[in-house]
Formats: sequence, C-alpha cells, structure tokens
Amino acid sequence: MAKNKTITQFVCSECGASSPRWLGKCPSCGKFNTMAEEIIAPAEPQKNTSKPAVSARKPLSQITFERYNRTPSGISEFDNVLGGGIVAGSLVLLGGDPGIGKSTLLTQIAAHLSKTAKVLYVSAEESCSQLKMRAERLELDYGDLLIINETCIDGLENELDDVKFCIIDSIQAVYTDDLSSSAGSVGQVRECASKLMRIAKSKNITFFIVGHVTKEGALAGPKVLEHIMDTVLYFEGENQENFRILRAVKNRFGNVAEVGVFEMTGEGIKAVTDYSGVFLSESRGEEAGSAVTPSQTGARCMNVEIQSLVSKTPFGQPRRMPLGIDYNKLVLLIAVLEKRCGLPLGGYDVYINAMGGIKLNEPACDLAVCAALASAYFGTPIDKYTAVFGEVGLTGEVRAVSYCEKRVAECVKMGFKRVLVPAKNMKSVLKYKDSISIVPILYINTMIKTLFTKI
Repeated sequence: MAKNKTITQFVCSECGASSPRWLGKCPSCGKFNTMAEEIIAPAEPQKNTSKPAVSARKPLSQITFERYNRTPSGISEFDNVLGGGIVAGSLVLLGGDPGIGKSTLLTQIAAHLSKTAKVLYVSAEESCSQLKMRAERLELDYGDLLIINETCIDGLENELDDVKFCIIDSIQAVYTDDLSSSAGSVGQVRECASKLMRIAKSKNITFFIVGHVTKEGALAGPKVLEHIMDTVLYFEGENQENFRILRAVKNRFGNVAEVGVFEMTGEGIKAVTDYSGVFLSESRGEEAGSAVTPSQTGARCMNVEIQSLVSKTPFGQPRRMPLGIDYNKLVLLIAVLEKRCGLPLGGYDVYINAMGGIKLNEPACDLAVCAALASAYFGTPIDKYTAVFGEVGLTGEVRAVSYCEKRVAECVKMGFKRVLVPAKNMKSVLKYKDSISIVPILYINTMIKTLFTKI
C-alpha cells in the first residue's frame, strides 16, 4: 500500500501567516527568511456529543507523589548539574561550540552506562569507525555499547528495543521524510525533537541530544526545541584552555543554577572538585585590580577572583569591557563609585573579568567588583587572604545577601583571614568571628576606607 503523503505548509515565525510554498519574504509582515515548513495535522473526526464526557480532572491532594530514580553517569560533576543523576524517560539537550568536547563527554557517559544497561549511540555526523577510534583513544571500557550511523529518524523507533539510554549526535544533522526541507532547518529540528519526545515518554527511554549553537552562543533552531526538553545544558570554555564549564539553563528535575567544572585531558574529560586552581590565580594580591568573592552557584559556594584593569582612555568615549559580569551592572557600579566615592572613572577605559570563564549573575558580587575597580584605580593591591561580598544599591548602601553563613564558611575553609560582609548580615555570621576577621560594611565608602587606608 502506498504511503500517504504528508501535507505541509510554510508558516511565518513572526506573524503566523501561512503559504503553500516557501517565500523569502513574508507577504503579511514583510520580514525576510521567517517562513518555516510545518506539517498540517489531519482533521480530527467529530466526537459524539450525545453521551456526557468522563472528566479526567483530579484534586491535587489525590495525586500520588512519584519519586524519580536517578542513574549515576560515572562523572560526579555531570550528576550534580542534572540534580543528582539521570532521570529515566527524560530528554537532555547538550549545546556548545564546535570542538568543545560534547561528543567526548557523551561517549564517556555512554560507555559507563553500557556496563549495566543497553545504550544506543546514533551518530549522524561521524562514522562508526570514528566513534571506535575515540573510544580506543580514551581507553574506555565500552562493553556492549550499540552504535548506528543514521541520519533519518523515521526508522529509529525500531532500533530502540530494550534500549534504556539513547544519544543523538546531533539534532541538526537528522531529518524526517515527512518534511521536504533539509536537515537542520527550523521545521526539521522541531519535528525531529517532537518525535524523540513521544518515544521518550512512551517507552521511558532517556535521550541525550547534542545541539549546535549559533555565533551568538544560543542554541541553533527554533525556541520550541528548548521548551520540549526536560533539561538544557551548555558546555562552555575556550578551545585553547583545558577547563570546561557545564551550565544548566533549564532543569525540570533539579536546580537550574548548578555549574559543573571539567578538565580536558588526554584521557578524556575529568570532573574537577578543587576549584581553587580554576577560579583563583596564584599571584593574586601581588598586583592591583583583583578581589575575591564567594559566589553561590546552585547548591555549592565557590571563591572566584574578579580582575579589573583601569586605564586612561585615548578616545572620546571610554570603553567598558566585562567578561563574566553583566554589562549594565558594570556601568551601574561605575556610576555609584563616581557619585558616592568620588572616583573619576568617566575618563578611563574599564576592563573586568571573572576568572575561569564563570559568569557571575548574582547581586552578591557587586561589592567585589567595586573593590577590584577601586584597587585598579588606586594602584593598590588587596590582600590575597581577603574576601568581599555584598549587594550595592544606587545610594551606595551595601545590602544584605542570601547564603551569608555559607559564604563565610567557604572563606574559612579556603584559609582566608578577613572577609568584608554586609552589616545587615553580621548577626548570622558571629559564630565565625574566632576563625576569621569579619568586617561589617554598611556603605561602599566604608569598604574603600577599610581596604585602602593609606590613601
């Protein structure tokens, strides 16, 4: 019997206008390259309304709580980012730049899982011999790991008998015959992801899906790709450096603020549990322009060094170049330093960087950014055993922050001798006064006087 041909149409992603064929310019809103192919669902048969429908609604109090069994991946940092392990039947999207180590990481995880369960690795970009070469190079005990080199996703369901974990490498390289567009297009990515979601939920199979990123750093494809996934991870880092950071931006089974640190070695990717060598430099305290802050990331607290450089601008408009710090936050803190502390930074170029490539988005790092900028401006280094944290308001007030006890405890653990904390958090950390010198800071001026008394 001949297969029924799927009927498709092209829909504008901006205004929703439809067309039977692809158009470079939407005839409704006038935007270019917004027409994406979609499958037209057949009309549902009319239901008999003579009989009353049975209601499926239930009170929340009658819903039984389901505990998710988690499977270790073999890499502790990866499990921490997922929330404690791999949840059965979930969809995990792993995005990152080319060559960052996405396939290497998933190959190691697949080899570990294949010892106790059936794992299928669907490679749409590499041949089976290339995967074998990588496994041999990493000296993995891959056991009964199953490999298939396939780009069409339509027949994948027949290959998933008794499979518990499946890796798709990558979602932009697979396609379905239901659409005439090429692999990697918006329509293909959306339809392939929808099919994988249906298989995952119906057969309780966990899918790890590799996703490409655009030059702006966002996941390539439609935004609905991230909505479908249970967990979205970003693998970040520089190709020239050994350290990588795994960040969760969406997680239905854990904390989205979790961060995992990895090191790329000749034997593969290894978890890093000692962060002192990643986010702190050995020469801190010797040169001006650096300050250390205990940053709360997910369930863990890590001391991160913030480095800054302030130089006289040769141009009319001074430059502000932050890495790991929000640009608008940096501009705001520079304005506070100028107005409340009298630091004339308006004629200086300001460069600031969070060590290790980590991103500091919490307000508790405000005071450390101000301390690093002041140190660079005065040319006076801050003692290497001094840590600073607190939120800075527009009035110059240092506001209280959360997890204050945990931050001070981390400073004590790392051997710091002095920590500057918001004055409103002072009561909660008095129990550490015998282990570390705690200095309460109410206004940003107090911080300047405390760190730079000779000026």
